[in-house]
Amino acid sequence: MLKELKPALLMLALLTVLTGGVYPLLVTGIAQGLFPHQANGSLIEQDGKVVGSELIGQPFSDPKYFWGRPSATGPVAYNASASSGSNLGPLNPALEEAVKVRIDALKASDPANTTPIPVDLVTASGSGLDPHISPAAARWQAPRIARIRGLSEAGVMQFIDAHTEGRQLGLLGEPRVNVLTLNEALDRPGKP
Repeated sequence: MLKELKPALLMLALLTVLTGGVYPLLVTGIAQGLFPHQANGSLIEQDGKVVGSELIGQPFSDPKYFWGRPSATGPVAYNASASSGSNLGPLNPALEEAVKVRIDALKASDPANTTPIPVDLVTASGSGLDPHISPAAARWQAPRIARIRGLSEAGVMQFIDAHTEGRQLGLLGEPRVNVLTLNEALDRPGKP
């Protein structure tokens, strides 16, 4: 029995070192060397201070900012350690109430806007952390942003267009707008 146990323990030790030490260090080194921004969380800095990540949504409720998708994480919104969907089905009264509250808030922020509200402004993503909205959702908010910031609607549309990301590899996903980077650009003086 000892004859079979010794090779098994040696293989366990070898594979532990390889898969638990060498491989993670190698992958981390390659990622840091080739993709340092992404490997460190895709952090966004403003005036030398980290204000967020391109990968995790943030709550914006001030009418001068674009609002993102609602977060389904609880009890704190956009909590990356509690990533999950709400698991509320389409017939669940709690989901219906949450959507109604969000619609009312959007309408209250811009009563003159009578166009239909894009669905991604009132429903959470599967992770509850989505930092993006559709270009349609950004354009829906453009009149409010323009009015509050004293900009032309065409100028706000230029910001939206400049921050619209296309499909990945030209065919995966849908065009999207990162809410944090768009709002950050609005706060910077100058062009989009």
